[in-house]
Amino acid sequence: DKDIIKRLKAEGKLVHQATIVHSYPFCDRTDTPLIYRAIDAWYVRVEDLHERLAANNATVHWTPDYVGEKRFGNWLKEARDWNISRNRFWGSCIPVWINDDDPDDMICVGSVKELEALSGEKVSDLHKHFVDKVVIRRDGKTYHRTPEVLDCWFESGSMPYAQQHYMGELKVDSEKLKVEASTPPNSQLSTPNSQLSTVTDFFPADFIAEGLDQTRGWFYTLMILGTCLFDKSPYRNVIVNGLVLAEDGKKMSKRLKNYPDPNVMLDTYGADAIRLYMIYSPVVKAENLKFSETGVKQLMRDLLIPWWNAYSFFVTYANVDGFADAEVRFPESDNVLDKWIVSSMETLIADVTAAMDAYDLQKSVRPFVKFIEDLTNWYIRRSRRRFWKSTNDGDKLCAYRTLRYVLVQLAKVAAPFTPFIAEEIYRNLKGAGDPDSVHLCDFPTANAAARDLDLERRMADVQAAVELGRRLRADNDLKVRQPLSALKLAGGDVKGLEALIEDELNVKKVVFVADETELCEVTYKANFKTLGPKCGPKMKAVAAAIAAMKGFDGTATVEGVALSSEDVLVTRKPKPGLVVAAQGAVVVGLETALTPELVAEGLAREFVSHVQNMRKAADFEVTQRIAVTIETDAETQAAIEAHRDYVTNEILATALAFAPVAAEVADLNGHAAKIAVEKV
Repeated sequence: DKDIIKRLKAEGKLVHQATIVHSYPFCDRTDTPLIYRAIDAWYVRVEDLHERLAANNATVHWTPDYVGEKRFGNWLKEARDWNISRNRFWGSCIPVWINDDDPDDMICVGSVKELEALSGEKVSDLHKHFVDKVVIRRDGKTYHRTPEVLDCWFESGSMPYAQQHYMGELKVDSEKLKVEASTPPNSQLSTPNSQLSTVTDFFPADFIAEGLDQTRGWFYTLMILGTCLFDKSPYRNVIVNGLVLAEDGKKMSKRLKNYPDPNVMLDTYGADAIRLYMIYSPVVKAENLKFSETGVKQLMRDLLIPWWNAYSFFVTYANVDGFADAEVRFPESDNVLDKWIVSSMETLIADVTAAMDAYDLQKSVRPFVKFIEDLTNWYIRRSRRRFWKSTNDGDKLCAYRTLRYVLVQLAKVAAPFTPFIAEEIYRNLKGAGDPDSVHLCDFPTANAAARDLDLERRMADVQAAVELGRRLRADNDLKVRQPLSALKLAGGDVKGLEALIEDELNVKKVVFVADETELCEVTYKANFKTLGPKCGPKMKAVAAAIAAMKGFDGTATVEGVALSSEDVLVTRKPKPGLVVAAQGAVVVGLETALTPELVAEGLAREFVSHVQNMRKAADFEVTQRIAVTIETDAETQAAIEAHRDYVTNEILATALAFAPVAAEVADLNGHAAKIAVEKV
């Protein structure tokens, strides 16, 4: 610029000189300035294909669907002609030879064999610096290859055909895609797959997966070439991924190093945790993910560690008892917990299969969360005494067979998501006649005969009642170890399963009541915030009707207005001696009054809890028998003596004595005690 201005000035032609600041293009990789200029290029005429592209796209199942319907569909409707040429050295050569004297006279070469026949030269390398030297002379005319190479996206879009070296050697009925074998491929550089006899052996693909940015890249070029060649989409299903960003929302950068070291992540949390974190995130639904190490850690704690603990629990007690069935058996058990967890397992398989058939990866992981919670915090916790008891009876055998069956099935259904932990668990628990690897097994099919949806619903009501009871104990400072006289229950269907609630909440009995009015005074008020826009001038009448309601199950219609749970504010005032909580249709009330007998039992349970913690701190084996000596007051001694059998069974004590002890003072519900524990 300076030299030009200097010359103009010297020639007296300079009108005005100034510096203009403006935006300028720079290379993303090297930060060097770029210059744009118009050049000749080769194009595919896409604007004539809009209707055919839209029709073919309508046959594709997209996940999420809005990408195909909106983003990609709108792009196809407005797509411009596609520039397929690049002025570079590396790339697939455009196979067009142009007459030196007439640029409109061209030869498009279809194969190496054809090029050799036209040029009379042996062609052994298709790179640009070799092919450009090949000259075609025909009818007194000389042809040289056009110097451009193909856009790499043309090659990517050709993938379904190129990977099979499909050269049009199979005749195609474009409507039905019926094909018949024709002449063999005319290339000397590649041997076709001899197993392929028809185009439908590899086209269209069942599914593909790529990032959201590929709506203008790979998805697009695949669709164009599939439409041009066969008037058909080259894929049936698409999973669209979002972008994985740094935790601060910026693009991950090697230069900025704004991401955790992958090797450290793998060594710390394992590949399974990272895989599951990604699959369970919005990134598989075309949304961006701010990658968080905390998220990986949380998923490992919530899913993988509890799953591994369930496996470890089984192995520990199976080894202690010498459980060694040669094969994994479907459990034939009358125990309601066994039936429930097996039914839940079959439901898990059905739900995961349905989600995967719909190509919804995030949805396919959700059932694992609930199932592992049910397995560890309900089935195993409620069944522990069946494994602990010393007698090897039929019930104990059923418990072992059930847990082994469930763990093996879980490994099979989880294998695509967490291949390493699934393999480790499967190999140790599989039967002698099973495949050596979980990845050699068929994906499990849900056993409809083993599903009991009614039992699953009833158990869900039991869990809801227990959750409410725990919440009431926590909110009202009522330790779970302190027995209570009764839990009163309105709603839900838990008959026949009351023992689970009684044991879990440490209540003496479950009492069924007709409705929640026996537990509390219930009042209903209109939620003006949500009802205002719905009701308009009817608001006053609707509010009065809601206040007069005698019951509300979440839906109702008053004054012609449909009500949902968010439209009605429910207030419950517990009756004397009760604390009350509700969840959906289930309402529970705990009786809080304590008798001397309940206080004594609570004291004994507190003692058991303290000794169990001492066992754990001393790192005793789970089967280790112990002798216990206690120094305490008369009330605590009387409580322990009154429940001696329960205490000794729980702590595995062969001897329990009261005598002076040289130990730190422990607090047992306000009573001082010194406790000594010894191995036997």
